[in-house]
Amino acid sequence: MAEGNQKTDRSLQTLAPERQKTDRSRRNASSHRRKARRARRRRRIAAIVTILTLSVALIGLGLWLLPGNRPGVVGQAYPMEYEAQIRARAAENGLDPALPAAVILAESSYRPEAVSEANAQGLMQLLPDTAQWISEKFDEVYAEGCLFEPEVNIKYGCWYLGYLMKRFDGDVTKAIAAYHAGQGRVDAWLADPACSPDGVTLSTIPSDATRTYVTRVLRYYEKYQALYAQAA
Repeated sequence: MAEGNQKTDRSLQTLAPERQKTDRSRRNASSHRRKARRARRRRRIAAIVTILTLSVALIGLGLWLLPGNRPGVVGQAYPMEYEAQIRARAAENGLDPALPAAVILAESSYRPEAVSEANAQGLMQLLPDTAQWISEKFDEVYAEGCLFEPEVNIKYGCWYLGYLMKRFDGDVTKAIAAYHAGQGRVDAWLADPACSPDGVTLSTIPSDATRTYVTRVLRYYEKYQALYAQAA
């Protein structure tokens, strides 16, 4: 019986270190699981914070992009330079000041030194021959290079735009098309049933360049109407 007890004691002594190893393994595994859970929890929290931060940033960007909330961007996209001259010359010629402002943006992007391949010059991109003809309406002598002076360019350009508006019965589309393509081409389009079924309404502009130009000016015109109304 004593020998049996001794064998049992030796067996227990042999099993004890193995149990200790098993217990340590279980504790280590449990510790790893806890650490993994904590790491996953931290990642989830970090992801939520990131999403919330991005959401707030996007909301702020959306509010900033609303009309009236981004004066710097509006000022760059739709300059309000030469406003006093534009208003004065537009009034003299019965124009909404937003119209010459839109033409200037489309023609020269408000660069008084601009010159086109066709030698149109200045803010409103007038050809020297056209400017010379206009100068005679003012009993002035046309001087070469005068179209680079904003005051002169706006004066002549607004007169010409007013003239076209009267010639085409106040139709903005036809006046803008004539400003770009010439009066004769608009007359020809109006005489073509494919472009004007009634000879009055210019329903189709066959020139891609002029059609694009008219679309741009009308878009700018709408924006400048709001800007000039706010500035009044």
